Amino acid sequence: MKNLFKQNTIEKKYFYFSRLVRLLISILYPMMFLIAPLKYKSLLPFIWLALFIGSEYVQEFYLRRIITKPIISITDAAQKIASLDFKVRCEVQSNDELGILSTSLNTLSFNLQKAMGELNLANEQLKKDVQHERILLEQRKELVNVLSHEMKTPLGLIRAYTEGLKVESSEEKRQQYMEAILSAAGRMNHTIVSLLDLSALEAGTSSLSEECFDFIELVETVGGRLLLDVPGAKYRFSYELPEKKIFIQADKQRMEQVLENLISNAKKYVYENGEIRLVVKQENLQIYFSIFNQGSHISEQDIHKIWKKFYRGQKNGNNSSGLGLAIVSQILSMYQVSYGAKNQTDGVEFFFYFPTQR
Repeated sequence: MKNLFKQNTIEKKYFYFSRLVRLLISILYPMMFLIAPLKYKSLLPFIWLALFIGSEYVQEFYLRRIITKPIISITDAAQKIASLDFKVRCEVQSNDELGILSTSLNTLSFNLQKAMGELNLANEQLKKDVQHERILLEQRKELVNVLSHEMKTPLGLIRAYTEGLKVESSEEKRQQYMEAILSAAGRMNHTIVSLLDLSALEAGTSSLSEECFDFIELVETVGGRLLLDVPGAKYRFSYELPEKKIFIQADKQRMEQVLENLISNAKKYVYENGEIRLVVKQENLQIYFSIFNQGSHISEQDIHKIWKKFYRGQKNGNNSSGLGLAIVSQILSMYQVSYGAKNQTDGVEFFFYFPTQR
């Protein structure tokens, strides 16, 4: 009997159920005539009518259970899917047409949800690609504009001194002209290399490598090369470094570039016979690096501009490219660490923090 109702179509289910109900009624009615007392024989037609009406209600209940309720559930799920709610799941679990439709609807919802997720990811990637291309285009335009502007002066010098070489007969003057030409060419080369390096960092085409190294050793190496045993140095140098090794996880070459640019900047702006002071301290799980030079203060309205490309200040007579601090800013920003500059009583201090490696 149980297997009778496990047919694979609604039509068969209803067919067998209705035939079973009618069979029961057709058997019960004659049996009632046989076993009912004589005085109740007149009530049998009414009893049979009640059974017939009851059987109709039973069949209606069964139809509601196998057809109406599943259709309502499927319709509700379909409406939600039509509203782009692909998280909905139809809970009709049967082995008939409505069960197959429910499973198909759930599969459709899952596939649509997956497709929408992939489409959203593709759209986000497309937006990033478009934005990246726009940034690259703007940077190319900026690069061309900046190079054309920055190259005018050294190219003009090279042209003027080259023309002077043609007519100058003094060997001493000719030597001076050639040195001036080489100096201008060197400035051009330094500016171009620095600008291309900064543009690569800003565009994300130059990535940062990772290695664990002793930061104190790197400071000693760079500081010693730039500040100690410098012939004709017109400054006083002092330093404060921890006695133990302190390791960080970073791109060693880029961190060396940061130190070189900050120390070189201090050398450019220190007063004659003024002090340059280098300090490294460990503060909890961070390194604090500081380079101070006695010199002119930076105006408060300009102190945020020093990290921008080609900012040279109003009193810069040292032929700086104006890119060193911009490169420092870009590298440290990529590591998301704190850095800055502040005026002290008799000079300017540049500093940054960096997490240590346990």
